[in-house]
Amino acid sequence: MSSVDIPKSFGALLLGGLFASLLSGLVIIQSVIYYKVYPRDSNRLKFLVLAVLVLDICHTGFIWAALWSYLVVNYGLASGIDIIHWNVALTIVMTAILTLLVHLFFANRIYLLSKKNLWLTIPLVLFAVLRLVSACVTTAEMLHLGTYSKFKEEIRWIFTTGLALSSVIDVLITSSLFALLHASRADSESPGLNAVIDALIRYAFETGSLTCAGTVISMICWLAMPNNLIFMGLHFVISKLYANSLLVTLNSRDKVRRARSQSSKELGGMPVHLLNTRRQRFGTDTSSRHSESPTDSKGQIITQLEVNVERTVIYEAGI
Repeated sequence: MSSVDIPKSFGALLLGGLFASLLSGLVIIQSVIYYKVYPRDSNRLKFLVLAVLVLDICHTGFIWAALWSYLVVNYGLASGIDIIHWNVALTIVMTAILTLLVHLFFANRIYLLSKKNLWLTIPLVLFAVLRLVSACVTTAEMLHLGTYSKFKEEIRWIFTTGLALSSVIDVLITSSLFALLHASRADSESPGLNAVIDALIRYAFETGSLTCAGTVISMICWLAMPNNLIFMGLHFVISKLYANSLLVTLNSRDKVRRARSQSSKELGGMPVHLLNTRRQRFGTDTSSRHSESPTDSKGQIITQLEVNVERTVIYEAGI
């Protein structure tokens, strides 16, 4: 680096490390909540949460090892900011691995919601894998070149490609979830269920936009300010945003379950003729079932709420 801006380099790394550590604490809390609230989840989901938690803790450890190298070992040596320490390089690939897990999780949810539409999910998986490859190459080149100045000179585009791919995937996932959930809402005649779907849309938009914003801002700083390390301080935080987005999505299912239960109770008390239209759509003769339906103390028919496959998948997917 031709010139070193101490606050925007050392300061950016320090603030980025502190904020990343704060978010890492939230990841730990969210993980504890998950294992307490959802003990009956599949082993696959439990392993995913465990993998995200372990990767996040290791990522935080590498961040503080890097801060020790820059701020303690090289204390007072301004030119030392140009050195790419091995622990900094490893945070890049660890962020990519964690990001891949989160992207695959949401790609699987889109696969279920879209009724196993491969044309929609394969591009997401492909871009996610390419983003990991880009991060692996970035880490290898950082370790090989050893300084930011050489890295920016010779192979700057690789890191830019990785950040761009991550942003594209976030946009595709958020827009796909929005479109699929909105289509499901359009098919619903129940205000209660529509409220649940609206909550799912809000969760999808908030988590997707937050991770996308973090990646885009880091990329802008990388391209616009090559003589400082603000981009790296922001990059420390990106993996924490992805980890929290996954855990918030999983932990929000209990709230969605309560909302669905409430909406089912509300619909269960409706007059029979309000729900008969749904049965007639499927060509079912409701009168033939009246004798088989359970009755209450007044002899009135208790109509059971029929939930279609799409909404069942939405609930089971935990989006």
